[in-house]
Amino acid sequence: MSHWLYLVAAAVAWEAGKPLVIQEVEVAPPQKNEVRLRILFTSLCHTDVYFWEAKGQTPLFPRIFGHEAGGIVESVGEGVTDLQPGDHVLPVFTGECGECRHCHSEESNMCDLLRINTDRGVMINDGQSRFSINGKPIYHFVGTSTFSEYTVVHVGCLAKINPAAPLDKVCVLSCGISTGLGATLNVAKPKKGQTVAVFGLGAVGLAAVEGARIAGASRIIGVDLNPVRFAEAKKFGCTEFVNPKDYDKPVQQVIADMTDGGVDRSVECTGSIQAMISAFECVHDGWGVAVLVGVPNKDDAFKTHPMNLLNERTLKGTFFGNYKPRTDIPRVVEQYLNKELDLELEKFITHSVPFSEINKAFDYMLKGHSLRTIIRMED
Repeated sequence: MSHWLYLVAAAVAWEAGKPLVIQEVEVAPPQKNEVRLRILFTSLCHTDVYFWEAKGQTPLFPRIFGHEAGGIVESVGEGVTDLQPGDHVLPVFTGECGECRHCHSEESNMCDLLRINTDRGVMINDGQSRFSINGKPIYHFVGTSTFSEYTVVHVGCLAKINPAAPLDKVCVLSCGISTGLGATLNVAKPKKGQTVAVFGLGAVGLAAVEGARIAGASRIIGVDLNPVRFAEAKKFGCTEFVNPKDYDKPVQQVIADMTDGGVDRSVECTGSIQAMISAFECVHDGWGVAVLVGVPNKDDAFKTHPMNLLNERTLKGTFFGNYKPRTDIPRVVEQYLNKELDLELEKFITHSVPFSEINKAFDYMLKGHSLRTIIRMED
């Protein structure tokens, strides 16, 4: 274990919506069950932007954002036995302690200890931050804080992966892409030849489309209010598109008319309560399954007629695509490497910038120009 305090460059958010400032930050050594790692590549996810804007939650600043990344273990704290310096890892915003009822369940990935907590800006072990500037703490974000050359993460939030995997590509598997992909493959589980509707064609929605294509869906209907996204979605396997604004009837009715009574599976990736209701009501009675991925506003309420359920439609929710971070993500990386999974990560990566230009990544996302921007830490 390294006992040294590191002085490294990090992109610090000092206040909501203001450009990140790259400056020297002290990174403490890892404590019990913690790992310090060097980040090589990190990516910008919409969740980072949402909490940086601080529009819908309690602001917590100064803070180091970032949670989609790939890096190399630098040192390990007391009690860490399954990782060692030099290991390649993906930090994940949710964890797998391996001991709680959720971790012991084959059906759940919602670890009691390490489930995402967006309000917590400190480490679980001692309630302290591992980041500081001149002795003053800088808050963590979702246990990862990857917009820093070095970061400290709980061991349960690190997926150890094959060192042959290109970190500048597989880093996107640590959040959004796995969420959408798993929502389709692990939860909706379309059978070959079935029809799938995907609501919301951002990065997560396109990953859900990719999952439907991999599963062999015969028709993949993309639903979005922004028609600009349709051209991009074609590359991922969408066969048809519906813009709800083009119709004077509910979009679920439009889809039911297109598909002789409804699609076999739907995946909702917007967080809009109306899209969630439409995604559920557009699946076929008798066997249709709808999966909710998007995170709604805290005051939203889901409303549908109980007959929609009694008529044998199934409504499911999912968190991180039902993947257990430490158990499943290394396997997904292997499948990608071995081409067992027809997964083209390159299609999701639209931009790449050096760390010094990290604010450009925010601009690209805010303007709707990017799916994923890779931020190169060592340029």
